[in-house]
Amino acid sequence: MLLETQRINTYYGASHILFDVSMGIDEGEVVCLLGRNGMGKSTLIKSIIGLTPPRSGKLYFEGVDIVGKRPFEIARRGVGFVPENRAIFPNLTVRENLDMGVHRKESGSWSLERIYHMFPILQERAGQMGGTLSGGEQQMLTIARALMGNPRLLLIDEPSEGLAPLIVNQIGAQVQEMKKEGMTILLSEQNTGFTLKLADRAYILEKGVISWQGSVTQLEDDPQILETYLGV
Repeated sequence: MLLETQRINTYYGASHILFDVSMGIDEGEVVCLLGRNGMGKSTLIKSIIGLTPPRSGKLYFEGVDIVGKRPFEIARRGVGFVPENRAIFPNLTVRENLDMGVHRKESGSWSLERIYHMFPILQERAGQMGGTLSGGEQQMLTIARALMGNPRLLLIDEPSEGLAPLIVNQIGAQVQEMKKEGMTILLSEQNTGFTLKLADRAYILEKGVISWQGSVTQLEDDPQILETYLGV
């Protein structure tokens, strides 16, 4: 298993957010985290990358417990992170933003040329300041910047939030292409229509607890699960 969490508990100050969360993802899988807003999806993503470290439990990446490691150390181990707020550098050009994602000691198949092939709009905008891009272009830039580090696992937090349906479809197609090429992805998303087209398995979070887990096929075959936990 590429990533495994074992009974992790995460807090914001005195507020207990994640309760004994255990989940895992195998290499080459796309796994989604589903749940209503505020149920702990983003907190789980941030716990994995080290922004909100668990206070208890284990978190294994490639068999090594990474609880307590700093975010840049986890990134260097091969975990890419696409944050919900995109967090591009607005005063750097698109090309400079991409360069910021490169791990100088890492090598892999995600070259600048390959990035531009997958995200041609970024090549067109290469000399443009990041802050002048549209929301959809910024989202693509954030994903591309993470890929420039040649991660073994890509964490994507709410990629469709606030975007027009056409852009959401474009990003979905790009994630689908990554999946075909073997990228391992953990995707946190409220948009079930977007997510279920991409994922192999799903975990549903409810008030910081995993309330259901299984294959996407199981989820699609039992609409009562979506209605019960997601109101869909």
